[in-house]
Amino acid sequence: MVDVYRKVQEGRSGLEKLLDIIPGWSGYQERQNRRKADQVLRQVLAEKLAAQRRKLDVAQSDLVAYGKIELVDDVGRAVTQLQTFIDRVRFATYGYAGLFDAIKINQQELEQMYNFDVALFDYVERLDAATARLREAIALGEGIPEAIRIVQDICREANDTFDQREHVILGSQ
Repeated sequence: MVDVYRKVQEGRSGLEKLLDIIPGWSGYQERQNRRKADQVLRQVLAEKLAAQRRKLDVAQSDLVAYGKIELVDDVGRAVTQLQTFIDRVRFATYGYAGLFDAIKINQQELEQMYNFDVALFDYVERLDAATARLREAIALGEGIPEAIRIVQDICREANDTFDQREHVILGSQ
């Protein structure tokens, strides 16, 4: 995977690099770059997760086509969980804390947030494999409920993991 933070750092203009000589500016700018990198990273993640959601929509259509209408709602619950995860990823905070907030987000915590968000890409791969398995089970007409449960479990786990984001960032696990 491309290191988005490194790309953001490399994309800085000459003026931005020149401003680094101002005391305190360099640290401020690095925090801003970490926030931007995390934002870009999560947008890419959200797009990849949305592609997985579309595959689940196709699986629902497959269920209807194969006469397994009673299982469409089960996949629908997984789709709802996945959409919740997508929205949480897309709209999560970027590590901003106001000047007078009680909690200050420092450079190390921003790096932890970025690394946490990088690890979420694992759910894309797991969902891709589980959705492929589900579509195969639908085509074969066997093992469908189990395949649906696996997809639901991954979506639920993704949301549970995301619940830990703030605790990981602030070191309050």
